Order: sequence, then C-alpha cells, then structure tokens
Amino acid sequence: MTTQVTLTKTPNAQVTQLDAMVIGAGVAGLYQLHKLREMGMNVRGYEAGTGVGGTWYWNRYPGARFDSQAEIYQYWFSEELYKSWQPSERFPAQPETERWLNHVADRLDLKKDIQFSTRISSAHYNEDAGRWTVTTDTGETIDTQFLIACCGMLSAPLKDRFPGQDSFHGEIHHTGLWPKEGVDFKGKRVAVIGTGATGIQVIQSIAPEVGSMKVFVRTPQYIVPMKNYKYSKENWAKWGERFHELKARVRQTFAGFDYDFEAPPWADLTRQQRTDILEQHWLEGSLSLWLATFPEIFYDEEVSEEVSKFVRDKMRARLHNDPKLCDLLIPTDYGFGTHRVPLENKYLEVYLQDNVEAVDCRTAPIEEIVPEGIRTADGKIHEVDVIVLAVGFDAGSGALSRIDIRGRDGRALKQQWQEEIRTAMGLQVYGYPNLFTTGAPLAPSAALCNMTTCLQQQVDWITGCIDHALRNGKQTVEATKAFEDAWVEHHDEVASKTLVVKTDSWYMGSNVDGKPRRLLSYIGGVGNYHKRCDEIAAEGYPGFAMS
Repeated sequence: MTTQVTLTKTPNAQVTQLDAMVIGAGVAGLYQLHKLREMGMNVRGYEAGTGVGGTWYWNRYPGARFDSQAEIYQYWFSEELYKSWQPSERFPAQPETERWLNHVADRLDLKKDIQFSTRISSAHYNEDAGRWTVTTDTGETIDTQFLIACCGMLSAPLKDRFPGQDSFHGEIHHTGLWPKEGVDFKGKRVAVIGTGATGIQVIQSIAPEVGSMKVFVRTPQYIVPMKNYKYSKENWAKWGERFHELKARVRQTFAGFDYDFEAPPWADLTRQQRTDILEQHWLEGSLSLWLATFPEIFYDEEVSEEVSKFVRDKMRARLHNDPKLCDLLIPTDYGFGTHRVPLENKYLEVYLQDNVEAVDCRTAPIEEIVPEGIRTADGKIHEVDVIVLAVGFDAGSGALSRIDIRGRDGRALKQQWQEEIRTAMGLQVYGYPNLFTTGAPLAPSAALCNMTTCLQQQVDWITGCIDHALRNGKQTVEATKAFEDAWVEHHDEVASKTLVVKTDSWYMGSNVDGKPRRLLSYIGGVGNYHKRCDEIAAEGYPGFAMS
C-alpha cells in the first residue's frame, strides 16, 4: 500500500493533510505506522534522526547494548519476520540492533512513509474541527485527525547539566546524542560523569584505550554480571520453534520477559534455599535476579536488605575489599531493585586499574565545567581532554513536554505535567482528544518492562481503539476525567506499597530539578496491565469518550 499525502494550499503555506501521524521511528513508531497503514489510513511518520531506530539510533555510545535477551526483544506480529533475522549473541550491541530495526523497516517498506531529519515543534488541538495542527522545525504544517506520540521514554537527554559546559576546551558528549563518527579516546584524559546503566557500559568499554579516566560517582549502583554468549543458526532455529510460546509468555509476566517470580515465598524457605536461588540467578547472567527471584524485594524491607547484602558481598569481593572503593561504589542507602538494575561486564574491575580514579561527588559535588576540565566543590580542577555526560534523561514525560502540546481550552501539557504528571493508563491524557501515547508515564512501558513487549501491546490497543471509533462513526476519542482520576489513584495505591517510591531515582523523576514526584512506571505488573487493557477493549472502551 502507498500512502497518499494530500497538500492543501492556504494563503501562507501548504498544509499536509493526514488521517494520522506518528512521532518517532523507534520500536513503537515503526509498528504503529505499519498497523495504521494496514487499516488503510493516510498516515506518515516523523523522525528527528536521519534513520530509523529510536533509542538504537541515538544511543550509539561505546558499549551500548540492550539487556533483554534477543529472543524476546522482538516483534510478535509475524513469525516470518521473527525467523528472518539472525542475532549474533544473547544481548546484541547497538550497531546490530540498529541494523535489525532497519531490516524490519525494509521488510515492511516503511521508510517511504517516514519523514526524517524533522522535529515536531508544536501540536495544537482545533476543537471546532476535531483535528490537530502540528508544526515542525522545517516549517511544515500538518493537519491530522489522530496524533500518536511514539517519542520514547528515554529520549529527552539532560544535555545542559552543568554550568560552564560551553567553556570547555576539549570534547564533551552526551551518551544519548553520540556522534555517528564516534569519539577517539586513545591515550586521552577522559572524564565520565554518571554511573547508571549507560555510564557503566561506557566505562567498561573505553577503559582499555584511555590514557587515564576519572569517573565522577554520586549514586553507586547494584550490578549483575551479564552472561552474553554467541547465537548460532541452530540456536536461533530453536528459539524460532518457540515463537508462539514466547509471544504468549511475555504478555503475562511481571515485567514482560520470559521469566517471572516463580520461587516459593521467602518466608517458606531456609536461609540456604534462599541463597541457592540467588546464586542460581546471579550465575544466569540476566535481569532475572531482579525480576524472577523474590517479589518481596519490592515491598519487604527485611527481604530487600538480605538480597541487597547478597549483591554487596559479590561486589565487595570483586573490588578486593578495598575500603575506599567499596564505600564509593557499593550502595548502602537503598535496596537492590529499587533503582534500575544494570547488567555489566567487568565494570568493577576497571577501578582496579592504575590509570582510573573514582571521584566522590557526594562529598565534593561537581560545581562547574571550566576550560581545563571539571571543578568540584573542594576547589579541585580535574583536567581532562574529553568529558562523557552519562547523566540521563527527563524520563517518561520529557519527550512530550519538550513539544508545545495544547489541548482543549488551550491547556498546555508541559505546564500540567510541571504541576502533576497524570495520564489514563499511559495511553491518553484527559483534555487532549485523539492524542495517543506509547512509553508515557503511568504505564509499565515508561521504564519497568521489556520494551518490545509493552510498546507493541500499547500500539495494538491504540490501533484497536481508533478502529472501533471509526467503525462506529466516531471522530474523536478522549479519556474521561473520571477514568484518569481512577487510574492515577490505582497507580499511586499500588506504588505506595513498594520501596521504590522511598528511593530517589529517575524512576521517581528525582534526577530533574522541580519535576513532580510520582513513580513514572506502573508497577502492578505487565500481565495485570495487559489484562485490564484487554478488558476495556472487550467492553467497548469505557472511560474513553467517543463522539
């Protein structure tokens, strides 16, 4: 099918007329474009990058790779598509994942309907017409009935993080905006700011080539060693035989993986039995230690402390019990799993190198970037040639807040979310008819899910909702205030029972000054969320007003 885009002349410019437009060409955006084309809609995708990939286009920093296994980080709508790609390893690196998403786009012939190198500047709802007027940074105006934002939950980098960044005489790069041509670290003095999942991948990857490296550590992270082995054709053929089993499985588990909490209750086990389970999952080398051992780590402080101690002991041994490094790199003020848990490969061993220094930013925070490097609160200037900003994102809400989105009565989404972050299941926001979202706050896809599982489920639900409306002669869909209120209340009730809300992290928006505090992800479980979405669809979408 070929999309026909209609251009209507106005007194000042041409306006692109669409039935639907999709923002973003990552995992969700590609699938959403495919689904709407299948419906026969006049649809176009818009992407800021020069190619497809979303996260896997922008995050091309050294060591970037996903931590969901290749066999489940997949599209599930086509068994043929699944079997047509051959991953080289269990956790493929960024270049391979970008190639995979290009493979998907080419197989489905999607690129002809995507406009690249185009950022969305504004989107204003026209109440009289029941349509959205969207503008781009290239000067284009789009008139569309449905607006589907697949902008990504981690796509708004905090790039202007420190005063004086423009004064630095060397190179400075944010991991989420990494240059395609790469960065030469060989023999250079390098600073890495941040030790979250991204920082860890960078640090362990560039350590062998730097002249020296200073890692600025504020919040230490619990880690799990990644076990990443190669996949042969025979391996992949076996996974292909399990396509339908895996497809069903990931929709039902707590976090959208193929593993789930299946151990007996913590209280029913002996100390040795608990340790055996933890050891088994530690050696398994995936996120299963976090998401498939004991759910009690999320809400029982005693269990959380025991599991945290298990991981601390593993980390301490790898640091050779060095008191300074252990104090700086091993968390003690929050529990395992209440932050995002990174997988790593000999990350801790980097700090045992003679040319690597861990700088304590708890006692001497970074004050500013100066021409020579980084000045900390103790007055010391750390002279470096390259600064890597692994300082994260305005997660969940940031991608949409950076667009001037205005709904009914001129309400501005950015302003609303500065006061309180609210959505209706992360699928719509009351007051913004015909605006649908994936990867938005208050859904598992905001951060606590194998992303391909949750993003595809949301795309399927959105497509079904639009189809239902049109088949019933309706032109607008909007979540009601009552439904949104009820979902926010339920979300908060579930979250309040966990230890996650007691921890400062980007999960809670704590990494962005002034951001309202609320758990960004729904933590009631992917399976439960999917079940509720399916019920709403089966009942004719109650809570979503159609007119």
